[in-house]
Amino acid sequence: MALDFSALNTAPRLLLEAELKPIQGTRFQPTGFPDLGAAVYDGPDGRRMLLVESAQSMANRLETVCWDSAADTWNQPLKGLPVIKVVDDKGKSLTNSVLESHRINSPYILESKDKSVFDKLKAELSDMEEGAVDIRKLARVLLRLDANALIHGVFLAKKELSGGRLRLPRLMSAFIEAADANVAQSGGVKNDHVNPSGDTAKGFGNVPFSRDEYTSPNIIAYFNIDLSQLRGFGLGEKVEHLLLAIMLYKIRRLLNEGMRLRTACDFDLVGNLCVTRPQSFAVPSIAELEGVLPGLIQAVAAEGLFAEPRVTTVAWRK
Repeated sequence: MALDFSALNTAPRLLLEAELKPIQGTRFQPTGFPDLGAAVYDGPDGRRMLLVESAQSMANRLETVCWDSAADTWNQPLKGLPVIKVVDDKGKSLTNSVLESHRINSPYILESKDKSVFDKLKAELSDMEEGAVDIRKLARVLLRLDANALIHGVFLAKKELSGGRLRLPRLMSAFIEAADANVAQSGGVKNDHVNPSGDTAKGFGNVPFSRDEYTSPNIIAYFNIDLSQLRGFGLGEKVEHLLLAIMLYKIRRLLNEGMRLRTACDFDLVGNLCVTRPQSFAVPSIAELEGVLPGLIQAVAAEGLFAEPRVTTVAWRK
């Protein structure tokens, strides 16, 4: 069956929300930041708000649920998508462009003595040394190597690559926010049953500690897909439908299986994934998305828009 994306043809954004609750009990541990701790702030209506998961972390989580770590490849519905893999000098897998912190801009891809990907990018994008960056051409080059780079966004911060000006914002961004957040204070102690009064600076002795978790009656995961940017790539309907299906698959899979964010932060979806704009669009089920993705991948590959072979390998040598 084909997915119906016609309701999105003229919409600038696809906005979705998902209500969450702790899978057990009432407390949860939010993301924390150096020298700040939990991000607590006042909302425009005076409500005490809490950032549970940042846009950066959510982007990483939305990619992790697509990758089969045990088999070191895409999950079954996404097999056939292009990807850049990094191997050591013995051919053992080290990392890849889906899981790397900076994706294609990873130092393991662009800073290796193996300059194959770097030279390919430089050759294909050399005409952008001056003037405005051709976003359509950049998108087409990235699509060949790793279609996921268009979804995650990319910043090729190398002066040899068009002066370090090659960047694309995220097609899909997400975050989790909690309203009316209250601190749930607790604590504990690291016990040393051999020498309770030992030197704690060296890891010995009993060490008491405090702990702040939070409660909230209203925890929402927000997802924003930039449809205007997607159409602006000029890659054609088949690519647009493929990228949309991948993004919706990521969201469905994250909400179904990937909501254990930390040891003390594990959520369940409450009700259904809700479309807030445009409300005429119905999100396909995970089964529907898994059913159509292989065909969408094959259709784009048939147009010669993916690298062959689909896996581009870089040998990491310092």
